[in-house]
Amino acid sequence: MGDLEHDTSVEPVGEGRCTATLSSEWEIWGPMGGYVAAVALRAAAASSPFSRPASLSCHYLSVAEFGPVDITVAVRRSGRTALSQRVEISQGGRAILDAAIWSIGSVPGLEHSVAVAPEVPGPDGLPSMEDLRPGEPPFFPFWDNVETRPVEFEPTWPPDGPRPPVWRSWARFRPTPTFTDPWVDAARAVILLDVQSWPAASRPHAWREHSFVAPSLDLFVAFHQAAPDSEWLLADGYAPTAGDGLFGWWGRLWSSSRSLVASAAGQALFRTAPP
Repeated sequence: MGDLEHDTSVEPVGEGRCTATLSSEWEIWGPMGGYVAAVALRAAAASSPFSRPASLSCHYLSVAEFGPVDITVAVRRSGRTALSQRVEISQGGRAILDAAIWSIGSVPGLEHSVAVAPEVPGPDGLPSMEDLRPGEPPFFPFWDNVETRPVEFEPTWPPDGPRPPVWRSWARFRPTPTFTDPWVDAARAVILLDVQSWPAASRPHAWREHSFVAPSLDLFVAFHQAAPDSEWLLADGYAPTAGDGLFGWWGRLWSSSRSLVASAAGQALFRTAPP
C-alpha cells in the first residue's frame, strides 16, 4: 500500500529543479497518470509562495517507469495574488509530462454555489469493493491505496448489454484519508478525477469483447473548494462521446456534504491492447 503524501513528495536539487521517485504502489498500466500529475503539482508547491492551487493542465507525453524522475519548474507569470508555473517531468532524457499550474493567495471576490450533486446514497451503508468481490485481488495495485464503495454494482460482469457512460463511486484514501496541506489535498483530487475517465468510457462497450485501451492525452483540473475534513469523496465521471479514435470525458468530485470540490476534463486516444 502506498502513502499519498510520501509518494508524491519532491526533493529540490537546485534552482528550478527537483527530483521524485515514482512508486510502483500506484500502478495502472504503469505509473497512473493522475499520480504523475500529482507529483507535478507538489513540485509547483515547493516553489510557490501561495497556499493553494487554482488549476492544473497537463499533457501526458510518455508512460514513465517506476523510479526516479527529473523535474524542472519555471515561472511563466508572477503577480501579487497569482502565479503561473510550467512543470516538466522527464526520465532518462525522455519527456513524461508537461504541466501548467496556477496558484493563488487570498483573493476577495463574488461568491455563489449552485452546483447540484447527484442524488445517490452516501458511503455509509454501501459495501466496499472488497465486500463485493471477496477473496479477489484488486485489478491493479493502485486500488490498494483507495477504498471504493460503488454507487451501483453488477455482480455479473461483463454485463448483458451496454451501460451508460457514467461511473460513480465513493472513494477514501488509505492509510491516510485526509490532509491538512492544501496542496496534498489537491493532489488527492487530481488522482480521483483522473481515474474516472476509463471506467466511465468503457461501460457502454464492456458487454462485448474488444481489444482497446485508451491512454489519456491530457488532463485539466479546476480546484473549486478544498474539503480537508471530508474523508469520503464522490467520484462522478461521464464520458458522453467516443469516435474517430478518441473519447472525451469530464468528471466532478464531491465532498460528503455534497459540495463541489473540483472538476476535470480530458481526451483519451484509443490503442489496441497487447495480448
